[in-house]
Parts: sequence; structure tokens; C-alpha cells
Amino acid sequence: MVRTTERKPAIGQPSPFADPRRPPARRSARVLRHRVVWLSALVAACTVFMQWLIMPPPLWADPYYVFDAARRWPDIPLDQPPFSEVTHQVTRVGLLFPARLVQELLGTGQAAYFVTAALGGIIFFVGCYLVVRALFGDLVGLTVTLLLLVHPFFTLVSPYTKDVTWSTGTVLPDMPGAGLFSLGVAALVVAGRRKGRAQTYLLLAAGMCFGYSYLVREFLAFMFPAIPVFLLLLRIPVRRLVFVAGPMLGLLAINLLHNTLVFGDPLAELRAAADHGGAPTERLSRGLALDSFVRAMHDWHPLGVVFLVALGLNIVGLAVTRDRRLALTLVWFVALWAPLTLNSGLLNPNDISLRGWLVRYWFSVLPALAGGGLGALVLMAKRVTRPRPRAAMVAAFAAVLAATYLLPAAKAIPTALPRDRAWNELRVWLSGHNDMPQIWTDERLGQTLTYYTRSVWGDPLWRGKIQTFPQQDPVLPAAVGQGPLLFTRWHDSEPQIAGGLRPSAETGWRLVWRSSDDILELWDR
Repeated sequence: MVRTTERKPAIGQPSPFADPRRPPARRSARVLRHRVVWLSALVAACTVFMQWLIMPPPLWADPYYVFDAARRWPDIPLDQPPFSEVTHQVTRVGLLFPARLVQELLGTGQAAYFVTAALGGIIFFVGCYLVVRALFGDLVGLTVTLLLLVHPFFTLVSPYTKDVTWSTGTVLPDMPGAGLFSLGVAALVVAGRRKGRAQTYLLLAAGMCFGYSYLVREFLAFMFPAIPVFLLLLRIPVRRLVFVAGPMLGLLAINLLHNTLVFGDPLAELRAAADHGGAPTERLSRGLALDSFVRAMHDWHPLGVVFLVALGLNIVGLAVTRDRRLALTLVWFVALWAPLTLNSGLLNPNDISLRGWLVRYWFSVLPALAGGGLGALVLMAKRVTRPRPRAAMVAAFAAVLAATYLLPAAKAIPTALPRDRAWNELRVWLSGHNDMPQIWTDERLGQTLTYYTRSVWGDPLWRGKIQTFPQQDPVLPAAVGQGPLLFTRWHDSEPQIAGGLRPSAETGWRLVWRSSDDILELWDR
């Protein structure tokens, strides 16, 4: 006779990871899979729409260097400026390869930049939806994704008005890296409900996502020690970790081989990341470093406090319900919080390698925080057995959320959102002025201008030369008088050119052209 025993979960009720959307017997698994696909497609479409709605122009510095390095790959001269100054940006193979592939398909112009940025946004928001859905169901997954889509961290991205952070619409590693990590966690959660070959395939998929996330954003490797903890919480035998680790090690081997062939150093990416940092530009103490996460959520925009509230709800929800899903989201958060805080100056305030007070460094835990916070509310509401009080709680929460979050988030977007209208107008104007031999401007505008001297597909429209100077120079170069100056009035933390120069007729300048929204101007002596 065979005796069977039921294995109790470590925390909370039996089977807290049981599928909260388990369909009735008459509904086939195929219908459920189709629903997931269609809802993921809806999230992707909303992501592209939001990017089109805000439409930031291609930004300077890091996004420009990544896109330019992808165009030059594999001949990226790491020992020459500007790549020698931003080696950590241009050695991220996981970001370079998609950007190069899109350029091969769409050219080297604005269209390829837009599509590359959109792919990063799609990976992030679809990853957020899938992981929260896997934990708490479709309704919570879609709600959390909507809340992130409209949050100012992802909508206020234009440096010509009120720039909060570079996120949606920008070619940077933070959003795609965070999205890939979320997809990996989602695959683990679903694998916890499967057996045999189906579970193996999901574990392999999770390993691919985790491994590729490192190729996009190297410091996400700090979170890899949490993966065995995820397996324990999900009741997946730890010995099956080999199926997760296999693809991760395979991608690492490919990365080392690529770095050897292209950069001449298998550890080029790690060395570049380790060399990034140093003495902080502002006064820093261990107390400020310990407070990095709170500063990142609070100082950049008031609505960032929603993630602090979500963290508190997650902790309270775990204490009340003892549900392992909330334990997983907390482990996810701590797995990044601890190393990021340590490397932001807690170990040594005079030598930092990461700036934990930057919002985009925390993108990879925002799905965990938002999902855990809202999931905790749902789980605690389910403990109210009577339907009327439960419905009243849901209605009250929806009203509070709309009043305190959704309306302020919508109002945070500038009413006269500039998008890239000024730059498109300049593109049209320049296409009719090929007799102009050169344009002077600072390095920031000069890098963005390279996209608008060409069509959206990268075909040359204006064949003059872009002359640039460092924005930190206290005075303009004397040669600026030999050609018009492209000018904008910078906002927020961006320094003005030449110590605050403002061209005008009174100071000996002549206006040549101005965009309809007054963002860009061309002045001549």
C-alpha cells in the first residue's frame, strides 16, 4: 500500500500560489493562453501609443552613444572619444544587438531610434503585466501596468519642459533590463504550477530572460542570488535550478566570446562597469546613501511616494496574510535594495559606483513594489467574508486611487507637450537651406541635431557641418560668429551655455529661425 502525505506550504494557506484565474472545466487551456496573448498585445499597443503621445526627440549623451555604437558595431573604438568616456554604455551587448538589427531594417535615422526605444518599453510593461498577472491575476496585473504607464517617471521625459527621468522613448538599458527580469520571474511563478517537461521549458525560459537581462543591464546580476529563494517560495525543487542556470551560463559564455573578438578583452563589460563611478559630484554621507531609495522615489516627483506606500502595504500584507506571493515581491525588492544602497556610498561615501538616488536605477523593482502593494490590498480584502463590506472597500479604494493618483498623474503631463515638433520643423527648414555650410551649437543639441539633418530613415537632407562646443565652456568659441547658433533655454538641472548666454537683438544677434513652440532658435551675429 502506498501512503501519501500532503506537503504544507511554508507560509500561509495551502497552495497560495494556486492559479487565481483557474478556468472552469469547460474552458480550455487554449482559450486562457489566447487571452494572455491578446492582453499582452494590448499592453504593447498602449506602450507604443504612450511613447507616440509624449514623443521625446532622440536624446544626447548615453542614448546617442549607444545608438551610434550599434551603428558602428563591431568596429567600436573603445580607446577613442567619446566611447572611451562611456565604455560602460557601449559594451552592453544585449542593447547593442537589437539596436543594430533595427538599423539594418529601418536605416540609421529617427525611425530606427523610435522602434528601438519602443521595444524597450514593450519589454518593460509587458513584463510587468505578466509577472503581476502570474502572481495576483489579470485584474491586478492590468491595473498595475496602467498605473506605471501613466506615472510621471515614465511620462515626463522631455528635457525642454519638466524632465523627470529618461525612460519611455529613450534608448537606455533600464527599462528593457527590468522588463526581462520581470519576464524571468513570471516564468518561474508559472513553472511553480507545472510539472515535468512543461516546468522544464519554463525554467529554461526564465534562465534566458535572466541571462539576457544581465547583457542589457549588468548590475541586475546583484539580484541573481534571489533566484534560489524564489524557487523555495514557489515549491520548485532547488535541484531544478540547473535548468535556470544553464541558459544564463550559456549567454555569459557567448558574451565573453563576443567581448574577446570585438573588444579584445573577455571582461570588457565588467571592467567598464567597475570603472564607472568614483568620487560623488555632490556632498554625500552614509545617511544619505542609506536613504537612496526614499530619495529616488520622493525627490524627483511627489507621486513617487506611491511606491513607498506600496512597499508599506506589502510588508503589512505579508504580516496579516502570511502569503508567499508577498514574501516573493519583498525578496525581489531587497535583492536590489541591499547592493544598490551599499554601492551608492554606504560602504564608502567618497567612492561610489552606482547612484541609487536616480529613479531609473530602481525600475527593475517597481513591478514588484506596485504588484505587491495592490496584491496585498486584494488579499486583505478577500479576508472580509461579507460581500457588501468587501464591495464598499473596493469602491472606496478605486475612488481614492483615481483622486490621489490618476488625476494628478494625468495633470503632470504638460498641456502644451512639445514632443519633437520643434525638431521636425527644423528638419523641414534645413532641407531647403543646403547653402548653409555649418551650424554651431553645444554638444547636447548637436548630438540630437544629427537625427534631424536626415530623414526619419536616415537619408541626408542637409549636407552642412555640425560644429559643437562643450556646454561647460564659460564663453562661446570665437568661430561661432562664422555661422548660426542653434539655441534653446535649458530647464531644471541642465546648465546653460556660456554661463547663461541669451542671444537677442540688443546683444548683437539676429534671429534666423524659430520653432512655432519657441523651443529651438537659430541666431546669427
